[in-house]
Amino acid sequence: MEKLIVGLAGNPNVGKTTVFNSLTGMHQHVGNWPGKTVEQAKGHFSLGDYEYDIIDLPGNYALTAHSLEEIVSRDFIVDDDSDVIINVVDAANLERNLYLTVQMMELGANLVMALNMNDYAKKKGHIINIDLISELLGFPVININAKTGDGIEELFNVVEKQAKNPIDTSEKLNYGAELKEHLEDIRVLVEKDENLLDVPAFWTAIKLLEKDSIIIQKVQKSPESSSIFKESDKVSKHLYDIFGESAEEVIASARYAFIDGLMAEAVERPPVENETISDKIDNIITNRILAIPIFLLVMYVMFQVTYVVGSPFQELIGDAFVMLSNFVAGHIPNEYLASFICDAVIGGVGGVISFVPIILIIFLFLSVLEDCGYLARAAFTMDIFMHKLVGLHGKAFIPMILGFGCGVPAIMATRTLENDKDRKLAMMLVPFMSCTARLPIYAIFIAAFFEQHHGIVLLSIYILGILVALVVAAILKRLLFRGLSTPFVMELPSYKIPSLKGVLLHTWEKVKGFIRKAGTVILACSIVLWALSIFPLGVKYGSADSILGMIGSFIAPIFAPLGFGTWQAAVALIAGLAAKEVIVSTFGTLGGMDADDESGITHLIHDTFTPLSAYSFMAFTLLYTPCFGTIGAIKHETNGFKWALFMCVITITTAFVVSFLIYNIGLLAGFG
Repeated sequence: MEKLIVGLAGNPNVGKTTVFNSLTGMHQHVGNWPGKTVEQAKGHFSLGDYEYDIIDLPGNYALTAHSLEEIVSRDFIVDDDSDVIINVVDAANLERNLYLTVQMMELGANLVMALNMNDYAKKKGHIINIDLISELLGFPVININAKTGDGIEELFNVVEKQAKNPIDTSEKLNYGAELKEHLEDIRVLVEKDENLLDVPAFWTAIKLLEKDSIIIQKVQKSPESSSIFKESDKVSKHLYDIFGESAEEVIASARYAFIDGLMAEAVERPPVENETISDKIDNIITNRILAIPIFLLVMYVMFQVTYVVGSPFQELIGDAFVMLSNFVAGHIPNEYLASFICDAVIGGVGGVISFVPIILIIFLFLSVLEDCGYLARAAFTMDIFMHKLVGLHGKAFIPMILGFGCGVPAIMATRTLENDKDRKLAMMLVPFMSCTARLPIYAIFIAAFFEQHHGIVLLSIYILGILVALVVAAILKRLLFRGLSTPFVMELPSYKIPSLKGVLLHTWEKVKGFIRKAGTVILACSIVLWALSIFPLGVKYGSADSILGMIGSFIAPIFAPLGFGTWQAAVALIAGLAAKEVIVSTFGTLGGMDADDESGITHLIHDTFTPLSAYSFMAFTLLYTPCFGTIGAIKHETNGFKWALFMCVITITTAFVVSFLIYNIGLLAGFG
């Protein structure tokens, strides 16, 4: 079969990843907010006589790269040897989407346009003449529905034809005689060096006038660089004299003039734009006064429902593991083997697995909130606080919200930030967000001490993480990351009814990862902890005389001022560095299962903590050093251990300070 390489390019949140998933069967997380895809995803599928390599590129608005995600897209479009680029566009926001289209036309890319979300465009009163706009652009335009798959087969039939007969679409661009003439002067000089012709000389000429740093560095290596730069400077000065604007502004105006002409010819729009349902909802959801209370209410309802619905199922699973442990203990005569299975495997792993219902419901909620478009509004709402209090813009809050799920993709999502200082600062803040791995920790303490107020207590922990992150950000911004953040205008996606399949798929993927971790990392840690709890042979299992007890007793005094200076708590926190769920499995391994059919975790928690020290412990686990996976992600994103180690110092210091304040102020207030 003949192979074709196809790239999916377009603005953020236009449906590229949905198309990718429907074609390849891979399950990239499709988020209803800009910047969800932060690196290339590659998939394969066969259709007709062709085998396709299809690349899902991060969304970007232009080919002048600023953020890392834009650089990923640009590098593929500019440098990779693709056969066809499918430009996925949002029909309801066609004018904005066409700016990237025009830049790819300048590059001479072999394009096919996939016109998605036309149903939303029609609701806004936009009637697009697809045949006419295709004729004006000079390449095929196919109407599709990424969610239902309508038009996808027709799209790839056209892709096959386009791959055989590529079209240079740059000839269709009309930027006016003045600009075209001077671009031609630069183009002639660029064409004298064959090393510069891996991309169209016309595009290089445009990028030189736009002061594109990547192209400038490339041309500097050319023997013709002197004459090229001299002509480029001459043209820039001439354009300023003629138009009273910089060359970049003149080119941008020329692009928009071309787009305006396309829209006037091929799109029928109402004289006055009707206020959409999304606009009406946003008048309330993003209201300066109501936005924060609504956000808190949404979070409270999520946590309240999670516990009311999930707790009975958690108890059922917990009881099942207790019964299993009692059965095993009664049928295995060897006490060490029985202890291994009951305490290490069932007590450790089973204690974590019992929280699957709560994890599942939280992920269901987060998937629905994300897919419907609300989480993007939450980031928008935080912009005023991030900007005024911290000096960051609200775009940095997107990785922080992703941190509610898992720190690793949240760290990767900082690539959407253009400014390197902003990226590093955002990475320092993500670990303060309460990932779902910490949820089982809160669940056991809330069940033990705060059963009547579970929703409020859990909400307070999440809010604590956000507030601490803002305070730390304000301090770091003034000490290490001075300077203005890059301004941005955040796109608010239209509200959508989440697809049931998509929500269930996203939820299952996250829950599957949690269960997989329970069967690997957590099981391995539980076995190690069990071994340390049973040696030296002859001591009471899980006592202070065991190796584990001696290690914990040595470390425990450090945590005494925080209210949990017991060796069990100290050991659990150290074990939690591997994965936060291991804290629960540690208590499960040490507590085992009691003969009265009640989980030993409950007894251990009650014997080791008070309500005040329990809350202090939850705050510490929220704020202290994240798991190895998150540390590794920061190391990977910053190309070294410097910032990863700095983050560890910041988080552990912050955790100590905050927990110390909570416990000691609580004692003074009489909550001890």
